[in-house]
Amino acid sequence: MAKLNLKTIFVSSLLFSSASFAHFPLMSCWFESDLVLCETGYSDGSKAVDYDVNMYDYDDNLIAKVTTDKRSIAEFTNPETDFYLVFDSGHESPVEVDVVEISEK
Repeated sequence: MAKLNLKTIFVSSLLFSSASFAHFPLMSCWFESDLVLCETGYSDGSKAVDYDVNMYDYDDNLIAKVTTDKRSIAEFTNPETDFYLVFDSGHESPVEVDVVEISEK
């Protein structure tokens, strides 16, 4: 009888813990020469290939839109204004990175 109860508990925990298998989007950005590079992906380690990353100025105007390449990297020319970047994968909440959070790699 104990085996049945442990098995039932195990199966139930798998069924009701789907949140533990969820993944959320991530983005890491850095400066390289006159470029801004951002690597996108998910918390489970998977890449985000062919997703848009948007660059906005502080007035929320779209400056640039780039699609991630096969390495999950979006490459922008560094603008001459303050900006922030948004990666919206359609899962959970979009990821935002502000220019003040970016440094040289």
